[in-house]
Amino acid sequence: MSLAQLHYTSATDADGSGAGEEGPIPARFHAVDAAIPAAVLAEAGPLLQYEPPAGTPRLVSDAALRALPEALSFSVLSDGSHLLARTVAVRPAQQSAVGFHAHAVHLPAGARLPGGMAPITACRAARWATAAPDRAPLDPVSALAPATGHAREREGLNDFAVSRGPWLAGVLADLRRLSGPAEPPRVVLVERQSADVARWIALAAATLPPESAERLTFTTYARHPERAPQQVVGVLPQDAHELPGPGFRVHVCTGPRPEGTVQDAWAETAARIWRSRAPELFREAAELPGEPFAAGPVAVTALCAGIALGPNERAAAAGWAAERPYALDAKRTGQLVDALTSPGVDDRTGPEFDAAGRLFAALDGRSPATTTAPLAAMLVTEAVRGGNGSLELPGRTAFSGPEGAAVATVLGPEILTELSGSAAGLDVARTVQLLRVARLLGVDCAELLPDVVRQLAPALLEDADETPGWAPALLELMDEQFDVRTALLGALDRIAPENPAGAERLLGRVPLPFTGTQLLPHLRMCAEAPEAKAGFGADRVGAVHRVLRAAGMSPFAEPLVLRTAVGLVWEEGAPSAGEARLLLDAATSDAHRTAGTWSHLVAAALGAAADDEAAPELAHDLLRGFPQEIGGRTRGALLLLEFAREVRSGSAAPGWAERARALRSDAEPVEPGVLDHTFGALAGRLLAPDSPEEELYALVHSGDADLIAAYDRAARGAEVRTRLKAEPEYAAGCFTVWTAHPHAGAEWSGTAAALLEDVLRPAVRALGPERVAAVEEAVGRSGSSGRAEAFRDWNRRGQGTLGRLGRRLAGRVRRG
Repeated sequence: MSLAQLHYTSATDADGSGAGEEGPIPARFHAVDAAIPAAVLAEAGPLLQYEPPAGTPRLVSDAALRALPEALSFSVLSDGSHLLARTVAVRPAQQSAVGFHAHAVHLPAGARLPGGMAPITACRAARWATAAPDRAPLDPVSALAPATGHAREREGLNDFAVSRGPWLAGVLADLRRLSGPAEPPRVVLVERQSADVARWIALAAATLPPESAERLTFTTYARHPERAPQQVVGVLPQDAHELPGPGFRVHVCTGPRPEGTVQDAWAETAARIWRSRAPELFREAAELPGEPFAAGPVAVTALCAGIALGPNERAAAAGWAAERPYALDAKRTGQLVDALTSPGVDDRTGPEFDAAGRLFAALDGRSPATTTAPLAAMLVTEAVRGGNGSLELPGRTAFSGPEGAAVATVLGPEILTELSGSAAGLDVARTVQLLRVARLLGVDCAELLPDVVRQLAPALLEDADETPGWAPALLELMDEQFDVRTALLGALDRIAPENPAGAERLLGRVPLPFTGTQLLPHLRMCAEAPEAKAGFGADRVGAVHRVLRAAGMSPFAEPLVLRTAVGLVWEEGAPSAGEARLLLDAATSDAHRTAGTWSHLVAAALGAAADDEAAPELAHDLLRGFPQEIGGRTRGALLLLEFAREVRSGSAAPGWAERARALRSDAEPVEPGVLDHTFGALAGRLLAPDSPEEELYALVHSGDADLIAAYDRAARGAEVRTRLKAEPEYAAGCFTVWTAHPHAGAEWSGTAAALLEDVLRPAVRALGPERVAAVEEAVGRSGSSGRAEAFRDWNRRGQGTLGRLGRRLAGRVRRG
């Protein structure tokens, strides 16, 4: 294929002005192939422009001129074509000023260099012109001779890669990103010589996949990197102060060594290959299946060649080989396994072990046991010594030969020691893995199993993780070992009544296999609970009955199922008083006593609201059903509620106020709802029309602030206000009571005065004259005529002048 060429030269003035000045040097096209379109020339000019480095003097010697950087560039144009060029500093004829000469070839869109040569190889070829030709038009270029001394060039590139070892992975990682679908940042390389930048490009061409290397645009020198459109831009240190900001990845290869890793397994592996002077491995890796820039092929190739890699790279190799166990022959498979299991490696990570586990699973049965045995030994050793609870373990067949016996001899005592430790059961993943490894190696741990399960079961319930990492290993353990499954499920069922909510959460996250012949009533209830609670909604007692049916056992035969059911439905808080009465009716007091659920019923009574009418009845039933269990302050509180029941039913013995105060003293500190309920019941009874005068007298003269306050609240209720307006006798009775005890004490005096003004007076004002007269008459009947006069005076004071005048006028109108 022939390529059109062009020459672009500086056009400095005769006195040499322009050298060393800021800005581009004036230039012109000296010779151009007629096949190159004018639009390409217009775009090529800025790409071929050359500006000497900062600090270059206006006049330079021949030696200094030769030391100036050369710009080898490969650029893409807007029409998809490419421009391959070499630009060097020159001194025009009869001048001392610095000029430049650019020789370029144009590649149409989709065209490749002759012989499939890489652009950087063509740039470093020997046929570039150093001066403009004397004749035009130019002949097309049909061949670009490669540089001589290929072996020496390769060795020099290896030397360069080793010298740039600290920067290799970072630069290669950024070059890989240039081939990504997104708009990646451009890469700026700061080197003292533009030839070193060219070596970076040659190194990239040998490392990157061919399709990426052919598309990589670059320039080995740019005075102003922010103006260079190429993907890779070379910059001298003296121009480094003009390094661009965002949108560029800058590597100062003349400064301090970078620290840390780049977290790019492909780049890290490629860097290690270069530092090992083995770039030919990239060609071998390219023959393996995998996507471009996949870390697996290069990591596998490097490991098989004996190059040490890091944990991320080893994990990539193991993962790739696990997905393609057919891609490697027996020899290379053995080399890979040897590298992965080398005893000299001490930095293995969890992801690496996981990848090794997948590799073993892929090779097991496909490769000889002698090949897979080191992997199996490494995995079980890590499971025992490293504590990787999520590790994928080999199958039992991996340890059926002499290799398994050797591993069991070494690890068996360690497994038994770990399982017998007091803390083994607290780490679920660790304990499960140890039990699995013991079975794989044939280690007998039957004597330790009861203690291990006793510690393991509560640890399963306490794990708050939504998706426990040990769940798959636990299910595999229970599937592999029937004795462990039976013992563990039995232990979980025994402790479920103590933590039913934990058991319910466990079964929701891990589908334990308890559908066999074991009874397991509590676990079956925990499994049924979510659907039962969702199905019955607010009917929590109905949910309890459904959960109990799932147990397959009656609470009379196994009272503990009652505890589990109550704990599942009322995970937090207590049932209401009405629900507690239904629960009490659903089972005998003996069943609740054995199950310990009677305390939930007591909590329901003591926590009931003051207006919950079921609380007194519940308290009565509890005192009768659990006389030995309920005592102390709790008994006093329940007796208060029972006393409220007696007051309301009329069966309370005389001395209400005194008894209420005595019971309150026994129940201190009393729950607010209990006190309000009892004192409210007493006050309500004393506000009834037929209330005993002696009981009312006792309350009035008790001086008890709580009792009098309860009376005040009841008197302000809607029932009293309605009765005051409807029944003159009741209003008269309230007036009498609220005015008859002026010396009863400050608590009563203030309350009575407030009730007269806030409750009775508004009620009387709402009455007509006839009904007011009826109240006055009733007041007179209840005592002396003086009391009726007192009512008239009290009523008159409340009416005011306008009120009395209005009443007189209304009376005259009615008489007329």
